[in-house]
Amino acid sequence: MIAIVDYGAGNLKSVQHALEFLKVESVITGSPDAIQKASRLILPGDGSFGFMMETLKKKKLIEPIKAFLMESLRGGRPFLGICLGLQGLFQESEESPGIKGLSIFKGSVKKFRDGKVPQIGWNRIVPKKKGIFKEEYMYFVNSYAVAPKDPSIVATETDYFGNFVSSVQLKNITAMQFHPEKSGKGGIDLLKRWLAC
Repeated sequence: MIAIVDYGAGNLKSVQHALEFLKVESVITGSPDAIQKASRLILPGDGSFGFMMETLKKKKLIEPIKAFLMESLRGGRPFLGICLGLQGLFQESEESPGIKGLSIFKGSVKKFRDGKVPQIGWNRIVPKKKGIFKEEYMYFVNSYAVAPKDPSIVATETDYFGNFVSSVQLKNITAMQFHPEKSGKGGIDLLKRWLAC
């Protein structure tokens, strides 16, 4: 069973509806036990970096999520992060000074310096290495972007007044800044490819 992490905010139902369209069963849960038993894990997110991390801590979800992620890094069960679910994989964010992320990857989350903030709408993702991503347009709602210290994890980049990292991939961890569940056929096809890997 795929577990979609519920921390009290985010696009949970739209993610679940996208999986239902693909005839894949999932459960929205805030249970550490359900996360530990899941075949795949999805961490979606809307809102602020600090709220997400503090709520995950209160719900005692940080350790089971990190344990799942460490297994994914060893080629085990797949993990998918969406929006804040990508940002939370890093060490810190300018949005919430002093709040630690999951620190799976070294690097930080930085606010856009130029352009209208937040970026809302369709933008093109450009693959930087082989994987499940194709060059196509996806739907974004973001004021911040991740800045990984390891360039080898970058899966796609996107141009918004300069290039930013729009997704990362390492072993069985995949995470993206855009919303595949709101990106029409391209997003559904991307989720299908993730489910097949």
